[in-house]
Amino acid sequence: MRLLLGALLLTWPALLNGYPLVFSDTGAFLALTIEGWPVWDKPPAYGLALHAFHWRVSLWGPLLAQGLLLSWLLARVQWAVTGREGHLLLCAGLAAGSTAPWFGALLMPDLLAPVLVLGMVMLGFVAMGRGERIAVQALSALAMAAHPSHLPLGLALLGVALVLRGMVWRCLLPVGLAAGLLVAGNWAMHGRPALSPYGAVFPLARLVADGPAARTIAVRCPEARWVLCRWAGRLPMDSDEFLWSGDGPVWTAPGGPIGLAPEAAVILLETLRREPFGVLRAALANGWYQLLRNRVGDTLGPENLAGSVGKELALGFPMEEQRRFAAGMQAQGLLPMLAAPFLALHPLVLLLGAAGTVLGGWRARQTGERAMLGLALCVLVGVAANALVTGALSGPHDRYGARLAWLLPLAALLALRPMAKQTGRTESRLGA
Repeated sequence: MRLLLGALLLTWPALLNGYPLVFSDTGAFLALTIEGWPVWDKPPAYGLALHAFHWRVSLWGPLLAQGLLLSWLLARVQWAVTGREGHLLLCAGLAAGSTAPWFGALLMPDLLAPVLVLGMVMLGFVAMGRGERIAVQALSALAMAAHPSHLPLGLALLGVALVLRGMVWRCLLPVGLAAGLLVAGNWAMHGRPALSPYGAVFPLARLVADGPAARTIAVRCPEARWVLCRWAGRLPMDSDEFLWSGDGPVWTAPGGPIGLAPEAAVILLETLRREPFGVLRAALANGWYQLLRNRVGDTLGPENLAGSVGKELALGFPMEEQRRFAAGMQAQGLLPMLAAPFLALHPLVLLLGAAGTVLGGWRARQTGERAMLGLALCVLVGVAANALVTGALSGPHDRYGARLAWLLPLAALLALRPMAKQTGRTESRLGA
């Protein structure tokens, strides 16, 4: 019952909306099993996980599964780090003042980014029974296989365990498993055994917008005979326009993004050769900008939902489920206004959380609490790595930062609570 109540607290925006929160990309994940449509830019893991809980009946099933997963993981991390109870109080605090419930209620793989951070904390710095360890390893592998940005995030977290001399082998196993799942999934869906067979299109769009790739195309064309040579001198300077505009470079190329991907990889390599420091400067600048973007807003609107999520519900779900979706505040465009009062505290909570995480990590280092130190460093490194990866490879978006931002107040709340005075159990727990 405690975990269920925690799940409700961590997904309450769905109750405000009257339906699970969705994003235009949610429709693509649904299409994987409803239409049998392999999405060119998305691994199949999250789409299959959605199907495992909705079975073409209702999206409330995956929503409940996400809430219970998050509630359980938070309870385990809280006990492992502090040795104290208070799960519902922790969930209530996160529900009231952080972005956590807005991503707990959103049917997107974004939630699995913070789940990955917490899972790697458990694997690297907390002793567990064999069954629980296997479950957390499987969960961490699924999280890394669910989105292209999550595998680099997992590698950064593996580095934290290595530096702090945590239980590295436990963290290494899900990284390898995730890589295998990505390769196998892309082989099965696209016939290409690769981590991201068409992923070069995304960083190309980013580097065109930043300038280095646009200059490479201008210098090498028309001799290079690239498809993009016909866009030389008039390439879109907005990466989203480059990627998604129906009359832009990607979707007017023969074969669309799939056809353009090999050329994109060639242009990326040429750009790295010509302007390595320009690429590095752009990546760091985008990462910094992404670090400052942490608002929930771009996940709340109705943009493109009818043609993506609405379409898939009409193809594969009962009429009553379609009505529930259409009646939701998000589908009607009312959710941003309803959500605004609840989001007002987030910037202040985020700042306090960042300060509290740093302070808690410093205190944990002084007292030898390696589990708390592991949590603080994994959160700080995770937030920074997430910003660098998503900002540099795709472009700064509020959603990318907000999905992990709530880990800062979480770490601060756990760090600044009185520690349980159970030194012997703590050392055993850490496997030190």
